[in-house]
Amino acid sequence: MKTRQTRFGALALGAICCAWFGTIGAAHADEVKVMISGGFAAAYRELGPQFEHASGDTLATAWGPSMGTTENAIPVRLARGEPADVLIMVGYALDDLIKAGKVVPGSKVDFARSPIGIAVRAGAPQPDIHSDDALRQTLLAAKSIAYSDSASGVYVGNELFKKLGIEAQVKGKSRMIPAEPVGNVVARGEAEIGFQQVSELLPVKGVTVVGKLPDDVQQYTTFSAGIAAGSKDPAGAQALIHFLASPAAAPVITRSGLEPLAQ
Repeated sequence: MKTRQTRFGALALGAICCAWFGTIGAAHADEVKVMISGGFAAAYRELGPQFEHASGDTLATAWGPSMGTTENAIPVRLARGEPADVLIMVGYALDDLIKAGKVVPGSKVDFARSPIGIAVRAGAPQPDIHSDDALRQTLLAAKSIAYSDSASGVYVGNELFKKLGIEAQVKGKSRMIPAEPVGNVVARGEAEIGFQQVSELLPVKGVTVVGKLPDDVQQYTTFSAGIAAGSKDPAGAQALIHFLASPAAAPVITRSGLEPLAQ
């Protein structure tokens, strides 16, 4: 059976260095298979190469929503037998996979939380969303509203509009966007207002992120990682999770629009 080095320590963001925290000799690099949802994408795209450089491992990444029935959704990928070592996704969706026997019990680690934000097309007037009442008036005045098919959109469609008392008024002009960043829909002019996690809106060209929802109607999504049941490289999976949850990763996570939960 192949052995590997499992000590993984701090990675400096400017000059990456590693200190190993176990001692098992690594004969050669491993491929760590990752399934990840979009909310952590911006941070992962920067942190992943840092991990590869320091560990010698290669990350093979498959993207998809944390939930839903689209062909790329992580639960659907697992159900059809796609291999994985690490799952990075919405925390409560990961809990469901633990209950279903798809994730190793006890391997879950929370490492970031994400606020919901609002975007408009670049160059469009930025609406007032500083308070519940301002947000309510903005949504009532909007011609069209879009929200995601993941955790943030479930909250917007099922709870936020009700909290604001406008569910009936916006029902005919709001829609869930499956398997595509909401920012793309807004950038094309197909929706005037777009809701999604800030970390997913920021990388989209052609939109302006107006800001986050007011605090009393905000819903944070926690991003977590766990080791997939049947992983061929649980040591590599654990090393990646350890890094993503470390203080060394926190500055990148913050820049991406997330709030790190590093211990």
